[in-house]
Amino acid sequence: MAYTRITAAEGAAMIKDQENIGLSGFTPNGCAKAVFRELSKKAIAEHEAGRPFQVGILTGASTSQSIEGDMAAAQAIKFRAPFSTNRDFRNHTNLGEIDYEDMHLGHMAERLRRGFYGDIDWAIIEVSDLEEGESLCKAYLTSAGGIVPTIARLAKHVIIEKNAFHSPNSRFLHDIYEIGSCPFREPIPISHVGDRIGKEYVEIDPKKIVGVVECNIPEEARAFKPLDPITTQMGHNVAEFLVNDLKKGHIPPQFLPLQSGVGTTSNAVLEALGQDPHVPVFDVYTEVVQDAVVKYMLEGRINNASCSSLTVTNDTLQEVYSNIDYFKKHITIRQSEISNSPEVIRRLGVIAMNTAIECDIYGNENSSHICGSKLMNGIGGSCDYERNGYISIFTTQSTTKDGKISAIVPMCSHVDSTEHDVDVIVTEQGVADLRGKGPLRRAQEIIENCAHPDYRPLLRDYLKLAGNGHEPQSMRAALAFHDTFLKKGDMRLTNFGEYL
Repeated sequence: MAYTRITAAEGAAMIKDQENIGLSGFTPNGCAKAVFRELSKKAIAEHEAGRPFQVGILTGASTSQSIEGDMAAAQAIKFRAPFSTNRDFRNHTNLGEIDYEDMHLGHMAERLRRGFYGDIDWAIIEVSDLEEGESLCKAYLTSAGGIVPTIARLAKHVIIEKNAFHSPNSRFLHDIYEIGSCPFREPIPISHVGDRIGKEYVEIDPKKIVGVVECNIPEEARAFKPLDPITTQMGHNVAEFLVNDLKKGHIPPQFLPLQSGVGTTSNAVLEALGQDPHVPVFDVYTEVVQDAVVKYMLEGRINNASCSSLTVTNDTLQEVYSNIDYFKKHITIRQSEISNSPEVIRRLGVIAMNTAIECDIYGNENSSHICGSKLMNGIGGSCDYERNGYISIFTTQSTTKDGKISAIVPMCSHVDSTEHDVDVIVTEQGVADLRGKGPLRRAQEIIENCAHPDYRPLLRDYLKLAGNGHEPQSMRAALAFHDTFLKKGDMRLTNFGEYL
């Protein structure tokens, strides 16, 4: 069966106001890129003509500027889930223009299957290759797994973007597997990081495919900031902590798989672990593989890596494709409900490492909102790992904005991971090991080891004035740091007397 070749503009023209679109990809990598560049233009033209045009966007994780950024700027998003890191999207969401559900990434496919988001009118899927058949289409994905099998099965219509930027060799990295339905779901049969349990391709009903868009568009890859003394120190602090746990026997001698979130700090941690001779060769079971993982895999310091996306620079991605005979033995790209499965994370004993915006003195963590109200990003998959990890670690720089903001506060202005799920907090100042400690001991550990010296006296004062109780809090003064910053622009000017 030969599918109709269409242009990206022709694909965009088929999509109607108020329809829901499911997308391939996980982070900007693996996302369909061509049709949405035309869809934002269509939205602008429709609005200029006085006609409404908005769509729902459902994805595996964050996407890219050409998807949620440009669509947000065009005021063309009616609903979005489950995650975003885009500046334009953030700005328009904070203006109240977009209905956004910040959702655990590991839950997304299941929520789609259960119909929580209504009908999926369209699936737009990026592929590196396509095998056309009368009864079955085999679609070979590019650099991410995401939620593709689920949206391909549920969608009323499918548009394929065949992107020549990606080598057909990408097929050898994929393990396509969609879990069964409740209540008689079988266990996910993964007991080692490198286990393959599915197929190399996504099965799509040919009758759903309305057209194939041929393109050659690079990933909108994000090159992270180079390491600086602060991120480097945080990386060394994490490595030193894990080596000490290894020596104490808390971590098995063969070590355990690591999960690391996206960003400069996460790369710094992986750099430190890769360079530390006391850390055995290790595996990675995570959402995203970044450049540091590929680097240390080539050097033999990392053995296997399982992920839902190769969130790497385009140069690194092409290096993987060019050395596919090596990397297909060591890298596996899965669906997000597998990469983020609590069952598998707990079984493998994954050590979870993620980044916080702020942590409070009792160990609660905020990774998504500024001063309680303004969206920064979303929780992504951090809670999938933190709540189920063998050890749950959060890293954060102790201060930002030239010291005007402390990342260690009396009470988080928004909570994503509670104190019950946070084992360790790490800043460039040091490490707070919260395991086996009650609230007051946790507070002392965090203040003395993680807070910046400029803020330690203020945090000690707060702990004294909070009074008695299992977890003492002053309801009037708990958010004084944030209130002072909003009023005066510097948390260091906090005077708790004003709040009593």
